[in-house]
Amino acid sequence: MSKFIADESFFEIFPDAKLGVLLIKNMENGESPNELKDLLLKSNEEAEKFITNPKFSDNEIIREWRDAYKKFKTKKKARCSIEALLKRVEKDNIVGPINALVDIYNSASLKFGLPCGAEDIDSFVGDLRLTLTDGGDEFYAIGSEENEPTKEGELCYKDDQGAVCRCFNWRDGTRTMINDDTKNTFLIMEILNEEKLETLNEALDFISELSEKYLNANVEKHIVDRKNNEINLK
Repeated sequence: MSKFIADESFFEIFPDAKLGVLLIKNMENGESPNELKDLLLKSNEEAEKFITNPKFSDNEIIREWRDAYKKFKTKKKARCSIEALLKRVEKDNIVGPINALVDIYNSASLKFGLPCGAEDIDSFVGDLRLTLTDGGDEFYAIGSEENEPTKEGELCYKDDQGAVCRCFNWRDGTRTMINDDTKNTFLIMEILNEEKLETLNEALDFISELSEKYLNANVEKHIVDRKNNEINLK
């Protein structure tokens, strides 16, 4: 039985972190209906509330995650996924539809100001771990045919074959990406301390309800922390 394990090496860096996990199973993914496309557009507009300072790097969410990324080795210019979304909002470059699940979690990420990613559980090789790496883990970023292996001391999600998401929550790989045929999904949202725990739970419930309604999925919700650092995936 495969597991997700958040290693002690992660909690040594972020001892108060909480990881919100949804296991979205037996889902029917595909193109979003108009309701989800409209929701994504509305969430783009809602996200403007997180960009109140004219200097982008001085906004609270951006500053928090840039400070976090200074605590481990990263690829040059790697940034938290929520920064990439908010940068698009700032530049009026709409975050558009991809597929139903991705549109749901991008909507949640924009609406609640939290990073979010998802992977195809059935593509994992062995356990999935959030850990500091020794470096050299195989990684092909979405849209790239070049292997870009992890750095020593980099924080990433990885399985027995290689990296799944590099630089904590920066970029996903092709091997485990969500597509129209994905049936079983590991979805994660991260917070660095308990201050945003209520927001995290709201965001997870938001995704759960939409996944049940539009994907006909069965959803399990988990909160992973230092005391409860692993869950079964299957």
